[in-house]
Amino acid sequence: MTAPDIKPLGDIRVLSVTVFLAGPFLGMTLARFGAEVIKIEVPGGGDPVRGLGPFAGPEGVHSERQTADDVSTRYLKRSEGVKSVTLNLKDPAGRQMFLDLAKQADVVIENLSPGSMKRLELGYDDVAKVNPGIIYCSISGYGQTGPYKDLAAHDYQIQAMSGIMDMNGAADGPPTRVGFFVGDLVTPLFAAYSILGALRHREKTGDGQYLDASMMDTLASLMFMETIEDAVHEGKTLRAGNDGRGDPTGLYRLTDGDIFITVGTAARWRNLCFAIGAEEVFANPRYATASDRATHVAELRDEIQSRLGKLDCAAATKLLEAASIPTAPVRTLPEVMADDHFRDRGTLRPMYRAGVDAPVERGVMSGFPVTFSGGELPALEGGAQLGAHSEEVYDALLGLDAAAVAELKAKGVV
Repeated sequence: MTAPDIKPLGDIRVLSVTVFLAGPFLGMTLARFGAEVIKIEVPGGGDPVRGLGPFAGPEGVHSERQTADDVSTRYLKRSEGVKSVTLNLKDPAGRQMFLDLAKQADVVIENLSPGSMKRLELGYDDVAKVNPGIIYCSISGYGQTGPYKDLAAHDYQIQAMSGIMDMNGAADGPPTRVGFFVGDLVTPLFAAYSILGALRHREKTGDGQYLDASMMDTLASLMFMETIEDAVHEGKTLRAGNDGRGDPTGLYRLTDGDIFITVGTAARWRNLCFAIGAEEVFANPRYATASDRATHVAELRDEIQSRLGKLDCAAATKLLEAASIPTAPVRTLPEVMADDHFRDRGTLRPMYRAGVDAPVERGVMSGFPVTFSGGELPALEGGAQLGAHSEEVYDALLGLDAAAVAELKAKGVV
């Protein structure tokens, strides 16, 4: 018997005033748990990401739009299961429609520049007047308060300002950013479970609240899960490139690729030495303690490299795994994309456009990386064309029929 879909947020409605990546990813995350997520977009343009290629359409995937039905694949990647309506929030009628929608919503999320929604008279205080139980979450680069709140920021600036670049890269090289938009993607996850906590709090008390999620705060909080303050106090660089800090953990070049091994403990150090035929290195009192090995780590890496470097990845992996040394080959992205492990677990899936049965050519969609024993998370429709759900949403929630919506469109309200 097939397990039913589970929708833990199936009774939650979310209004999403979001653009680019962090906010839309938050909306899609909530949609994956079954929430009804309604994305409010600017009439005639929508989320700026809609204008960024590649574009998928009836004629395939191209760097430029080929037809009016083409949709940005960047938009598709972060809009699965999200409804799109158009609404001019600068128009008084549009603002009132937003407030009328908010009366029937549980959550509002936004990631515009700090203060933008407040200037539109649609900030938390404005919405809370019509819906005191609303959970209102803002994501921004630096937060809604503090000396940096008005600075323009994308993930690049946040990685620079948070300090994460100072600990990333080779010891003798420049600061280096993480190769994907880590601030844009991790912050929405913190925001999502904060929203869940706020919803649980509302169940107990009836109270709504405002959530202020900062990308820089998120990265800083994660960095200091490591004891980096000790290295800072001692004046040491934290940049270690592909090496571990203080022991022979790191990347080793083999005859046909690279592997990454983790040492970390005295037992693994012994196992490693005996596995690669370096018993005399293990017996050398120069390397007897963890502190000794940290002091002489460069020469220890040379010892390991001189032995492992004669092997190919398959032989080295077999040897090290037998010695209980955590080991993994450094795989290319094409190898990862071709690995059935991710397809079987639903981590990577074909990409779809709303209303189109065939998957997008070459498209790869990120799935949800956690499985539930109670059933599957709901299968969601692909990203939608701009305003595809306007008539549906405005009819269901505001009682506006197609003619009324058409009139509002003619006036530039929707």
